[in-house]
Order: sequence, then C-alpha cells, then structure tokens
Amino acid sequence: MNAPVAAADLALLSMTEAADAFAAGEVTATALAEACLARIAAQDGVVNSVIRLDREAALEAAAVADAARRAGRPLGRLAGVPMMHKDMYYRAGRVSSCGSRIRRDFRPAVTATVLERLDAAGAIDMGTLNMAEFAQNPTGHNRHFGDCHNPWSPAYCTGGSSSGSGAGVAARFFYAALGSDTGGSIRLPATLCGVTGLKPTQTRVSRAGVMPLSFSCDNVGPLVRTARDAARFLGVTAGHDPRDPTSAREAVPDYEAALTGDMRGMRVAVCETWFLEGADAPVVAAFEAALDALRARGAVVTRIAVPSLRAINAYTALISRVEGAAIHANWMREHPGDYAIHLSARLYGGYAFPAHLYVEALSRRGSLLRQFVAEALTGHDLVATPTLRTRVPTLAETDIDADPANWSRFMAVSANTRPFNYLGLPAVSVPCGFDDRGLPVGLQLAGRPFAEATVLRAADAFQQETSWHRKAPAL
Repeated sequence: MNAPVAAADLALLSMTEAADAFAAGEVTATALAEACLARIAAQDGVVNSVIRLDREAALEAAAVADAARRAGRPLGRLAGVPMMHKDMYYRAGRVSSCGSRIRRDFRPAVTATVLERLDAAGAIDMGTLNMAEFAQNPTGHNRHFGDCHNPWSPAYCTGGSSSGSGAGVAARFFYAALGSDTGGSIRLPATLCGVTGLKPTQTRVSRAGVMPLSFSCDNVGPLVRTARDAARFLGVTAGHDPRDPTSAREAVPDYEAALTGDMRGMRVAVCETWFLEGADAPVVAAFEAALDALRARGAVVTRIAVPSLRAINAYTALISRVEGAAIHANWMREHPGDYAIHLSARLYGGYAFPAHLYVEALSRRGSLLRQFVAEALTGHDLVATPTLRTRVPTLAETDIDADPANWSRFMAVSANTRPFNYLGLPAVSVPCGFDDRGLPVGLQLAGRPFAEATVLRAADAFQQETSWHRKAPAL
C-alpha cells in the first residue's frame, strides 16, 4: 500500500486524484466522504449549495466501497468518489424538486440513466443540489430554496442554472457534480465559480430520467476541477441509451488517452464577431493571457469574423422559450402563482412567438451549423472565447424580480454560451484568471460535433501550462 494521503488535504483532491488514491489504497472512501461532509457542515451555511444531504447513505456506501477494495473485488473508474448532483436528476423514490415549489414533493418512479452509470462506476451519491427554478436562469437566484452564493465572495452570482453544482465543486464540498446545459448552465457556474464544466455534443449523454427544459437544446454534463476529471466522467456517462432514443450511437472513445498535453498542430480560432463585443477589460486581459498559454503548448491562434453568429443567437433564445413554455403549459394554467416572477415572465413570453418562427428556427439549425463550421472551424480545430464577457456580477444587480431594469445584465451572462447550444457543439469552460475584484474568469473552448477528445485535450494542455484550476476559495 502506498503512503496514506493526509486527511486535511483530501477535500482538495481532484476527482481523478481521489479515485486513483482510493484505487491505490492510499485513502479510504470513508475518509473521502468524511472530508467532504465536514466542509459542507462548516461552510454551506454561507454558500447554500445543498438542498438534501444524504449523510448516512453516503457513509454506508463508502463503507461498502472500502470493503470491496479490501476484498480485492473489481472497482469502477469512479469508485469511492463522493459526488452530489443538481436536483433535477431523478432517483427512484427520492424527492426531486427541480428547484421549484411545484415539485417540492415529487418522487420519481425512475432513476436517470446517467446516475445509474455513475453508480455502476462506483461513485458515491451524497444528495442533491440547489439550482435555478426549473433550470430557467443563468445567475443562480432561487426564491424557494434561497439564492446560491459564490464561494469566492458571497454577494456575487454563482452562475446558473447549475448553481449548487458549480459553487459546491469550487468550495470543495464534493469532487464532481452533474449539471445541465440548455443555454450555458454548466459552463456559466464553471466560469463564475472557477471550476471546469463540460457541455458535450448534443445527444452524447442520455437525458432519460432528467427534467427537461428544451427538447432541442438540453445537455447533460459534469462540473469538476480539471479537464482530466471531465474526460473520465464523460467516459463513464456517454453512449447510446435505449431509454433515450435521441441519444447518439457514436462510439465512445478513451477521452483520457487523448490528454497528451501537446497542442502542436492544433489551430484555434478567435471569433471577433459577437464573443468579444463589449467585453470588460479584465476579462479581455485574462483571455489574451490564456491564448498565450495555448500558444506556449504549440497552438496556432487566428482571429476571424463569423457573420452567422447573430442569427444563431436569436434562434437559440426563441427555441428555448417556446419549448420551455410547452413543457410548463399545464402547470402555468394550474399553478401560476407558484413560479418566481421572472420565470413566469419568461414562460409567458414563449406563448407569444408565432409557430412559423419556431419552425424556422428548427429548420435552419442544420444549415447554420454547416455555415458556422465553414466560417469558424474550416482550417481550425477549436474556437476560443471568454465564457463570460463581463466581470462576475452581484446577485443584487442581476435580480430581475427586485428590479426589471436588471434584465439586460441578467441576459448578458449567457451571451457567449447560448450559441453552442443551438449548434449542438461540445464546449468546455476552464478557469483562466481573476478579475480586478478577485472573481474568476473563464476560457471557453468549442469544437466540431463529437470532438470532445480534441476539446478536452486542449483544456488539459492549458491546465498543464497554468494553475488557475488549482486555486480554491478561502471560505
């Protein structure tokens, strides 16, 4: 057995470090769980990331994992690793509130496929996490369970809608968390909280047993510490699922094997259209430094214009509004007062779009994807952008229930992430610095359909060149 890892350091491990340490006998699953539970007990009163903590079940599962390792039984790739997940991933018999009042007592009869795959890999599920109501805002506000707070500075947004996932991974409450991404809801908490978040290609991961928001734009993916964590997590969860007929049948590669640290021969496009327009100076400075780090790993960076982005952004907002309104139609008729004000406003707006515009948005999706690939990815492997154009905003200045004048700042949060949902492309956000107020800045890398290995290779190379992903908030 290798030397044991110091207990005080356990919560600071990445997901893969924790899994590998457990597999090597350097640490017990019980010790990993206890380290996480201690941090939650000490600090979640400030962050408010946890909705339901299954402490006893987590410790029992950890004891089972420890016994399996001692007995020499086969271990999954995530064995012994404590996780928590956004409260919209169904586990049969367990309350899944979806961050709402309407579903405060909802107990599904099914378990999400993605949870079943994590279970099979040996991960330990410790409970459920705060989120924007019905996954419908980019900031992390929630009037039913209380706002989630940024662990770097509690007055600031965590990003949404996977607010508890991003904040909890950043605060080192657990090693990984499922988020969901319809307009940026994995990548936004990742950048605002200073962690790594991956939105895979549309259909790469099964959505069976997951609360829907938009049939055409929903994605399942992780919030973790590192690109290597994301690669292992995706390797466990990706692949076709008969329960989700929309899930892709593409073979699942060995994503970790792609992480060479070498970007020689890779070409990175910087779209000066849209993604940098009106960007705050500290964000631009961190982004330019990130490009230098990519160059240091061998990448060639080119600046281009992409005219298709304006149409892409308009159609993204239209589709998610209309499909969200359709999903919520019955509840909006029966329980209109149970929605937050801003959510009611967004859902009612979805009923005002003419049907022909919705059909137009769907029918143009393929041609705009081809146009974007021609403009941005012909001759390039990746597109690089800031994940968020602005500095991290405060909860107060993005609270549109308190002041509708905050609407433009609220919507600006997801401006750079939304296009990749309409296009269905894989995109990752990794920490790339801090602004002048000490809040994180994120680098977004996007690639061709099913090019997660390329996206993660670049993200991992960046993290081998820099140390932003290892910085933790001092709560």
